[in-house]
Amino acid sequence: MATLVLTVIGDDQSGLVNALAQVVSEGGGNWEGSHLAELAGKFAGIVVVTVPDAGVEDLVAALRPLDGLLDITVHTGTSGAAGAGPTVAVEIIGNDRPGIVREVSGVLARHGLSIAEMATATREAPMAGGRLFEARLSAPVPADANLEALRADLERIAHEVLVEITVAAT
Repeated sequence: MATLVLTVIGDDQSGLVNALAQVVSEGGGNWEGSHLAELAGKFAGIVVVTVPDAGVEDLVAALRPLDGLLDITVHTGTSGAAGAGPTVAVEIIGNDRPGIVREVSGVLARHGLSIAEMATATREAPMAGGRLFEARLSAPVPADANLEALRADLERIAHEVLVEITVAAT
């Protein structure tokens, strides 16, 4: 079996997921997982598909007619899930300002953590005015990670950027 990672983007409209799912199914592929969202009027996402090795070229060719509806890029993935070790979950909420993601991801990188999932959003602050920034992310914990040092570095940033950060090993 081959694992394909599809990146997709197009103008948001109804039926996009169905059109893609139909081509994957008819091409002998299996939709394994996805992260899809509407962002700024665009529909964007990543889809992991498995397909028998002999069917890869046919599936890739079958995706081409969706061009114009969805721009699709096909990448070769690896089979199997990442290690099932402990993960760190980080939640951030606070006043929005440029640089929050850069600073948090920089701390994680310095501690050898690679972000597995991240979702961010901004919204109006209902009582205080202005905008709030929210983020949730998870990262596998390397065996040599020092969670107390990580927590301390994230708390230091929390004071600098006025965000609350919750770190929990799961």
